[in-house]
Amino acid sequence: MRVLITGAGGFLGRGLASALAERPGDLSRLVLTDIALPGQPPAGAQIVTGDLGESDFLDNLLQGGFDLVFHLASLPGAFAETAPDEGYRANLLVSLELARRLAAKRRGARLVFTSSIAVYCDLAGRCVTEHTPTDSVLSYGTHKRMTEIFLADMARRRELGAISLRLPGLVARPPGPSQHGSAFMSLIFHEIAAGRVYRCPVPADASCWWMSRAAAVSALRHAASLGPASLTVLQPPVLHAAIGDVAAAVERFTGRRGLIEWGEDVHLTRLFGAMPPLDAGPAQRLGFRADADLDALARAALAGDCS
Repeated sequence: MRVLITGAGGFLGRGLASALAERPGDLSRLVLTDIALPGQPPAGAQIVTGDLGESDFLDNLLQGGFDLVFHLASLPGAFAETAPDEGYRANLLVSLELARRLAAKRRGARLVFTSSIAVYCDLAGRCVTEHTPTDSVLSYGTHKRMTEIFLADMARRRELGAISLRLPGLVARPPGPSQHGSAFMSLIFHEIAAGRVYRCPVPADASCWWMSRAAAVSALRHAASLGPASLTVLQPPVLHAAIGDVAAAVERFTGRRGLIEWGEDVHLTRLFGAMPPLDAGPAQRLGFRADADLDALARAALAGDCS
């Protein structure tokens, strides 16, 4: 099987590439692409750097044909909000062109697209399913939803075997500058582990959806294995918990007391810290699984899984 990962230099892309290289199954070719791919790539992977928005580069990249594409490449939501033209190009136009040209080269190829929970509107306490109305308050979420619709139409026409997974912010992303609005969800792991005072921008009872990179990689690989008759948009299961309870799990794992000053950022709380319960029954019946519990989440987020 010939496999391509776009956005392979990112946090999730690096984890997925390593997992595929370690357990290749029937993998015959693994191509990793991004603007840049720092660090040492997995053994046997082919590296192709460039801009997916450049027509010639995209055509050359797809020339050999792929049986499976994991499309992870995107601009983070907070950055896309401040640079709308770049967000439009990277988060919408690139995704549509990639899908079209992949189908032209290899009709029926499997495409697994990382969509986002940013597609949802203000949820106001409603239990969420795949059928919850979408009305994103960010351009990032709007572009993700538009791509979902386009891919579902391609799947209907049997041009691609496409599936979109609505992922939350993953933890724990590496510390440092981030254009992700949900960066506070990762920073709380690192700051407690380092024993530093952390001024968290949201209150302790802010309710978030949590997923480790390991759980996201597992979801992507499972999505790739599903038959073409499966659903085209899926909301994978996540952990639903207050950030204060996650902090307590990190304290248990690290043996350190959290030095946290809780804030009241209304905007961030509205976007990421007011998440209602989630009914991921359809995904669970198809075999998708969340992290086992908050202690497992803390262990996965900090035990060598944040590089």
